[in-house]
Amino acid sequence: MSSPSPDSLLGPADIRELAAALGVRPTKQRGQNFVIDANTVRRIVRTAEVKPEDIVVEVGPGLGSLTLGLLETADRVTAVEIDDVLAGALPATIAARMPDRADRFQLVHSDAMQVTDLPAPLPTALVANLPYNVAVPVLLHMLDTFPSIERTLVMVQAEVADRLAAPPGSKVYGVPSVKANWYAEVKRAGSIGRNVFWPAPNVDSGLVALTRRSEPIRTTASKREVFAVVDAAFAQRRKTLRAALAGWAGSAAAAETALVAAGVSPQARGESLTVEEFARIAEHAADKEPVQQ
Repeated sequence: MSSPSPDSLLGPADIRELAAALGVRPTKQRGQNFVIDANTVRRIVRTAEVKPEDIVVEVGPGLGSLTLGLLETADRVTAVEIDDVLAGALPATIAARMPDRADRFQLVHSDAMQVTDLPAPLPTALVANLPYNVAVPVLLHMLDTFPSIERTLVMVQAEVADRLAAPPGSKVYGVPSVKANWYAEVKRAGSIGRNVFWPAPNVDSGLVALTRRSEPIRTTASKREVFAVVDAAFAQRRKTLRAALAGWAGSAAAAETALVAAGVSPQARGESLTVEEFARIAEHAADKEPVQQ
């Protein structure tokens, strides 16, 4: 297989030319900010530790900047694109710029939040520049729907990156932090400046790396039950868990009973708990069968 040519990736002029030819104007509604810097693209691929045997799924490929970078290294790339015009143009861009690797590219024209299956082979990695407005739900949906995804690297708004990677006790630790941690070990993996995008966003971006847990969290509670506790705890994050979980448990007294049974202080707040502790609380919900010790 021949090596990709140095100019196979898209630069600023290429991006603007493609967009003009397609009549594309990036929309805030879909959070579209196209990466125009090839060095940034290759940095993302390196940071994602994409291997030659990887099957990568990319969400929101846009005009193909990151897609081409992924195709330089990965075995195959499956791109999920909701936009009709962008989805229609992407295969031709791949064929024109990387003709020897076009057969390793697959396009799924769909809303990533609605995708429940992907063409074989199933993805081993998720790498994406996620639209800011839907980054967390898309990430969680993909991790939940495709357990074959072992490694993930997403570029998101810096504030969202901080939340996803925040440890318990941090001021920005919250629902995204806990739910992402249900699936994976999460860490910040770098920062991205504004000038590598077109149009340049008015916020900074960050990279978040997620490595799927080798073993799921051990609990008799379902993911839905655990996430219900998480949502309730952070809906009123300034309140103690005894108060915040009153609605979830049926009363403050019932919440206290569940918390004590789980070994969690009723005076604690959600921001201090690990995902394992939330799972223990869920196990002691009043309407669940008693947990056998």
